[in-house]
Amino acid sequence: MAKGKLSPKELILKLLREKSALKQDIFQNIQLRFGDFKKELRQLADELRAEAVKFDNRISIEYKERSVHEVELLIAGDLLIFHMHTNVFEFDKNHPVWKSSYVKENPYNSYCGMIMVYNFLADSFKYNRVNDIGYLIARIFINKENHFFVEGKRQLGFLYNDFVNSTIDKDAIRRICESTILYALDFDLLTPPFEAVKEVSVSELLEAANQMQLKTGKRLGFRFQADTDQFE
Repeated sequence: MAKGKLSPKELILKLLREKSALKQDIFQNIQLRFGDFKKELRQLADELRAEAVKFDNRISIEYKERSVHEVELLIAGDLLIFHMHTNVFEFDKNHPVWKSSYVKENPYNSYCGMIMVYNFLADSFKYNRVNDIGYLIARIFINKENHFFVEGKRQLGFLYNDFVNSTIDKDAIRRICESTILYALDFDLLTPPFEAVKEVSVSELLEAANQMQLKTGKRLGFRFQADTDQFE
């Protein structure tokens, strides 16, 4: 073996020491940060419920832990699901994060844990409408050093995109949670085009009575200029 050249075994150990250990650190960190999201969502739900009941006690606001890696926030007719992915991700070399000196100087800074936020209709779960559609509205990326950015819809896509200078903390988590709620509440249910739903089979109609098999989502067959941003 040439002097200075690592053997396959040495290369394996080098990757385990540098990359695999890093991924373990990032996974532990995203677990901690997801715990912070849980606390903030629970507190925010309590605050909003206390205020909403003053003007309309019909409005439901509830926080619920679905699993270790998934929580939901029911707010009026919307259901937001925050899901922590259990894997660690790196970005494609064409991704904007690679243009920063922060990542160029240390490529391992690009490795991140991810929290995804989905928006569903609350009735989809209440009435077990398994064919209904939900929408990914945000992806939150956090690295080992707690630098973060968000990919998402509307304000979620441009308010939190300074990966180099932004670090996740209680205030940032509160702002992200509030932004996801604002987007969901402003993202209205629209009727699909008449031609798209004019035919229905007898079995679908009969099943609809029990299981609501007729598909419902906030956007079915429509594409609006206001929604032609990320994840459309």
